[in-house]
Amino acid sequence: MQKALYPEGPNVCHVAILHPPSGIAGGDALAIDIHADQGAHALLTTPGATRWYKSNGRHASQTVDLHLGAEARLDWLPQENIFFEQAQATSSTQLHLQNGSRAIGWEITQLGSVAAQPAWAAGAVQLNTRILLDERLIWLDAGEIHADGLLRTTANGLAGFPAMGTLWAFGPSLESGQIDRLAQTLPWSDALRAGITCLPQKNEQGLCLVRVLGRHVADIKALLIELWMALRPALLETPGQYLRLWST
Repeated sequence: MQKALYPEGPNVCHVAILHPPSGIAGGDALAIDIHADQGAHALLTTPGATRWYKSNGRHASQTVDLHLGAEARLDWLPQENIFFEQAQATSSTQLHLQNGSRAIGWEITQLGSVAAQPAWAAGAVQLNTRILLDERLIWLDAGEIHADGLLRTTANGLAGFPAMGTLWAFGPSLESGQIDRLAQTLPWSDALRAGITCLPQKNEQGLCLVRVLGRHVADIKALLIELWMALRPALLETPGQYLRLWST
């Protein structure tokens, strides 16, 4: 982990997680275990995309476990995963919330290199995200994408889009008017599509999910940043502030 920074003042700790090889190859197994203690507020990101390379017959994996204490707050904002040709990989994220904790995060995925046509002609990826509140599962998103699978092209799958993203946000339940206004701002075009779902939880808390499909990761990232900056004041009671790292 790189040096902790406090660009927003002493109440929010910013940390960039650095993987020195800058990529994940076949046989690699990365594990990231984060704990935010009671009342803490951490913003975690990565300095660049996570690149998953050709596996050469050996599976690669990354497991992220995020644990929040009571009243803790977290911004989990990693840059995108890029799965290159013949990658065989599993990427898993688990968020452990306690009553009163709050979090906003995302996962962004690009299948293949944008310079290669056809993009991602061979490979398989498992993507798993679990969110637990007081160790009770409140959301599970698990799937396996094969380069030659129907999921990539069907209308109820990726609809031919090579990139996708999911933003999750947990905190005080948003009012219906707030949700409607957010929904009206989401794009639906041949280049970028998005939709929002909000699930009420106990004690006037809620989980909001935004799913995005796109032609280009940059468009997905720009949309998720915009949504994060809009949701952060309401859910984390902290103003949205564009990260300087994203401009380098």
